[in-house]
Amino acid sequence: MTGPTDTAPKKLFIKTYGCQMNVYDSERMAEVMGAEGYVAADAAEDADLILLNTCHIRERAAEKTYHELGRMRQLKVDNPDLKIGVTGCVAQAEGAEILSRSALVDLVVGPQAYHRLPALERAARRGERAVETEFPAEDKFDHLPARPKAQRGPVAFLTVQEGCDKFCAFCVVPYTRGSEVSRPVDRVLAEARDLVERGVRDITLLGQNVNAYHGAGPDDAWTLSRLIRELARVDGLERIRYTTSHPRDMDDDLIAAHGEVAKLMPYLHLPVQSGSDRILKRMNRGHTAEDYLRLVDRLRAARPDLLLTSDFIVAFPEETEADFTATLDLIRAVGFGTAFTFKYSARPGTPAAERAALPDDVGDDRLHQLQTLIATQQRAAQEAMVGRTVGVLFEKPGRMPGQMVGKSDHLHAVHVTAEGIAPGDLRQIRITESARNSLGGTLA
Repeated sequence: MTGPTDTAPKKLFIKTYGCQMNVYDSERMAEVMGAEGYVAADAAEDADLILLNTCHIRERAAEKTYHELGRMRQLKVDNPDLKIGVTGCVAQAEGAEILSRSALVDLVVGPQAYHRLPALERAARRGERAVETEFPAEDKFDHLPARPKAQRGPVAFLTVQEGCDKFCAFCVVPYTRGSEVSRPVDRVLAEARDLVERGVRDITLLGQNVNAYHGAGPDDAWTLSRLIRELARVDGLERIRYTTSHPRDMDDDLIAAHGEVAKLMPYLHLPVQSGSDRILKRMNRGHTAEDYLRLVDRLRAARPDLLLTSDFIVAFPEETEADFTATLDLIRAVGFGTAFTFKYSARPGTPAAERAALPDDVGDDRLHQLQTLIATQQRAAQEAMVGRTVGVLFEKPGRMPGQMVGKSDHLHAVHVTAEGIAPGDLRQIRITESARNSLGGTLA
């Protein structure tokens, strides 16, 4: 394999890890490099530039990044002109150490500076090893190229807020993404309208702490609920969701929006992390279990069919059996559609990393118990849909001939075998079966 030439387009391959915001960031990085003449590569083996867009939330994220880099060693042998970059939160946290630990890496850029990718890539082509992990003074969104006008699929993510000021004891986000920053209202609305013009019908608003949104508007700072109400006026946009939220920022108007804005889907991801007040305090979450339960009651009063999902960490330092039992009790009291569940693992630089960890076998057992309970609730939530007629926005063909797959209002995956359904169609579907992680149905 040879490197890029003056006649052949340069090829870019991005491998994305972790959260939905990283999916959005990868799209924008592809657009940044597309303006520099890069086109998408189907596989890493075909690329002239590989970017690993990393996430620091998962356990041993940095070591997994180095493991992935090791697997790419042969690609450099086969193509000496290949350039490899590490982006995202691991890049922000590890910085220049990545360059010192891996000779394969040519550039490192944090999530707030990927608008500088072209300059870093040019430096790498000159034989330099480039790193950019400072929080730049300028807003990266001001320096990104205009989004391509090509038609796209019916579902999109749209980042409206970044960073977090909560400083939960277990979390690296304030250190890797910085403090809370909200994009101006006019730019969010312009990007949303542009997405709709290109075929998008379902937008999920993204932020590390999205319901803390306070974007500059034409009169004053707008809240997330005001932004949602304005987005609901966009013709052609049929569905709105947002993630990830913090219980402390669910204000009255946002709760009311769940009952008043028809385009705001009956789905909410609202992380609680623990059901023990003692552990919540040690986590620096700023709410109690009772606060969370009262909030759930208010949300369900506004939107009775609301499906809630959450995040849980078990075996947090000092968690007792009674603390863990309180978490199981909260789960039983709420009833979740599903949840992301984790056994605690220390993140370097966070306050909790200095505390004594619980034995692995204790964490493994508690995680198994919690996941078993969540799986039971997920099955119950899906089975409750059988016999109901729901809206499904279809996205792509399924695995079986003639099958199409889409998402329901409640974000359940739904598969239907029928003629005349195309990506982007929003159809009424009668749910006839519940599988392990999806629903099946027929045209209503």
